[in-house]
Amino acid sequence: MRNPPSLLSLAIDSAVPNLSYFPDLSPLPDHILVDLFVRTLQAGKLNEKILNLFLATGKEEVLSVIRSLNIRQILLPVLPTSESYALVQLLA
Repeated sequence: MRNPPSLLSLAIDSAVPNLSYFPDLSPLPDHILVDLFVRTLQAGKLNEKILNLFLATGKEEVLSVIRSLNIRQILLPVLPTSESYALVQLLA
């Protein structure tokens, strides 16, 4: 007979699909953050907003996992549009 999952495991599993609603993950202990990050990756739910949530914690254990997996933020260049150029001309 299999052992039932722990309450912590169930809580992490239910948090993964709802991470985009969390304003801050920094109060969580390091081992829970790492487990949450790994399960987020396994579920295919990592996006830029969720990555920023994990990066904003500043916890070294989480940051080292992100670095070891070579995960980086996408830096999109900001290109001026004709509307923004017109706005700059009006403000000048």
